[in-house]
Order: sequence, then structure tokens, then C-alpha cells
Amino acid sequence: MLSLLLEVCFSFLKVGAFSFGGGYAVLAFIQREVVDTHAWISPSDFVNIVAIAEMTPGPIAVNSSTFVGYNLFGIGGGVLCSVCTLAVPFALSLVVAIYFTKFKDNVHLKDALAGIRPAVIGLIAASCLSVAEISLTSLLSLAFFGVALLLVWKCKVSPILTLVACGALGGVVYGAVLPALGL
Repeated sequence: MLSLLLEVCFSFLKVGAFSFGGGYAVLAFIQREVVDTHAWISPSDFVNIVAIAEMTPGPIAVNSSTFVGYNLFGIGGGVLCSVCTLAVPFALSLVVAIYFTKFKDNVHLKDALAGIRPAVIGLIAASCLSVAEISLTSLLSLAFFGVALLLVWKCKVSPILTLVACGALGGVVYGAVLPALGL
């Protein structure tokens, strides 16, 4: 049990250390660690984590680590995994805060950041594709995706309202309409 706890903590230390670009950019890395490599949670649970982490306050990486830690070890595990996810970024933030004014105009730093930005877009795209692969399993799920995309992208509806609306609609369709039709 202790070796598993240490392994989970080390995984979330890595997640925190390499979560450049924010939560969406690190989703593929989290999925590789907790679903593909260690099988601590199922792919469908991972998609549910992403949905819940999106709706709850806080960074997606921290919310995901809290869920996995809680799922494996209870409340203490959730807290410990959250702390592990935050430890490296917190330490790096302190270092950056101390030295930022000294290096903010450094051409090498600006060049490095210019190279990181497009890579972050690729990481986010990889995360989207891995979640889509698990989530888009039918024409109906594709229709939900299309409605959500249309609402957020073209109609400029809040992502939170879109999640609530699609969740409610999914509850009705999957919980009442499809069973009533015998599907």
C-alpha cells in the first residue's frame, strides 16, 4: 500500500512539474500516467474526471489528482495527491517571482517562450483527441459535441452553462427518452 502511495505521489509530482500550458495541455500526460501506464482508473472514469474537473473550481490537474488520490486512498490520498501536483509549480513560481524582474527582458527567455507556445497548442490538441476518442462513441454523443461546440464557439454561451445544459439534456435523453424507446 505504501509503495502504491509513493508511486501515485511521484506520478503527480511529475504531472505538476511538466504541466506547462495549464490543465488542458497536461490532460494527455495525466491520462498516460493514471489510465494507460498504471491503470489506476478506467478510461471512462478519466473522461468523467475531466468533466467534473471542468465544472469545479480550481485547476484541472489539481482536481484530477484529487479525484485519483481520493479514489485510491480516501480523503488523505486526495489531499496528498493535490499537494504533490502543486509542489513543483509552487516552488517554480517562487523562483520566478524572485528573479522575474531581472530576466523579463532576456531575449533567450522570450525565444524559449515563443517555442513553448505552439507546443502547448499541440498538447491541448492531443488532449482533446484522446478525450474525444473515449467520449464520441455514437452519433448521439457526436450530436452533443456539435451542440456544445456551436453554443460555445459561435453563440458565445458560457462553457459552464453549456455543460449544465448538456448535462441536463443528457440526463433526459439517456435516462428517460432512450430507455422509453427501448434503446
